[in-house]
Amino acid sequence: MNPIHLTLLFVLSSMTVWAKWPENTKPFATAAMVPKSGSKVTGTVDFAKVKNKLLVRAYLTNVAPGQHGFHLHASGDCSAPDAASAGDHYNPTGDKHGGPKAHTRHAGDLGNVMVNESGNAEVEVTLTTPANKKFPGWDDIIGKSVILHEKGDDLKTDPSGNAGARIACGTIVAAPATSGAR
Repeated sequence: MNPIHLTLLFVLSSMTVWAKWPENTKPFATAAMVPKSGSKVTGTVDFAKVKNKLLVRAYLTNVAPGQHGFHLHASGDCSAPDAASAGDHYNPTGDKHGGPKAHTRHAGDLGNVMVNESGNAEVEVTLTTPANKKFPGWDDIIGKSVILHEKGDDLKTDPSGNAGARIACGTIVAAPATSGAR
């Protein structure tokens, strides 16, 4: 896909997500997912802060049906063909890997995405702010990446939940400013 088409897909998909946010809530960050490790996965992921929580909404296409691990990673570099350049999970507090509802977990542990038989997924994850006092805050995810893995995350095995290859990667950037009501 050429850069103009990718940008148009990103803007239109983000606008769709923004239309569904709770009243008076807009994303502060977004990521356009690009295929990695030979996949054809594309999509968008948007992030909003609601009180002390992070709301994550993703729309993914061209994914093999079933469960896939979904994580924030420490680097926003998606340049490697296998997305290894995105580094390890986003874990500023040094905690063990877990599911998104675990008391102790990486800040970037988003759990699993369930993809339907058509290869599409609409995902919503709400993360509470880690209790660890070392956590810098959700604004810190700008410049990091979001990764979709080939297999489901077992929600326990350090460091990555045995989720396999990285099949899509998106650099998290500040959401563009908008004017007018949505």
